[in-house]
Amino acid sequence: MIKRGNPLFINFGELPLKQGVQKVPQIWMTYREIAEMLGCDADAARATTIQRELDRKKSRDGLTRVKLDPELTARFISMIRNADAALNQAVQELRNMHEMMARRARSGGHSTIYDDGGFAVSG
Repeated sequence: MIKRGNPLFINFGELPLKQGVQKVPQIWMTYREIAEMLGCDADAARATTIQRELDRKKSRDGLTRVKLDPELTARFISMIRNADAALNQAVQELRNMHEMMARRARSGGHSTIYDDGGFAVSG
């Protein structure tokens, strides 16, 4: 049984990693990108990567990139999932607005109680 604290255990989502079965993706980020993810400045992000002894390399564009460890990778993936949820909500709100505007156009520009979510509005 895998317990918390086991190095093969991701705390974000709590999914066990089995050697040879699941692979953690390699994600390389700049100090600035890591700082944005961690909510600190680039110098603090650099210090964190040095403390964690993460792999670093200089890219052709002159920026240093750091290979995220499994914990930071999980945090990055979690951040992306949260961003997707916010994006999906914004897209749904735009679709709802489009449908409401289309109903108004079909009704000759006059709002109905149904069109405005239960509020009587004159058009």
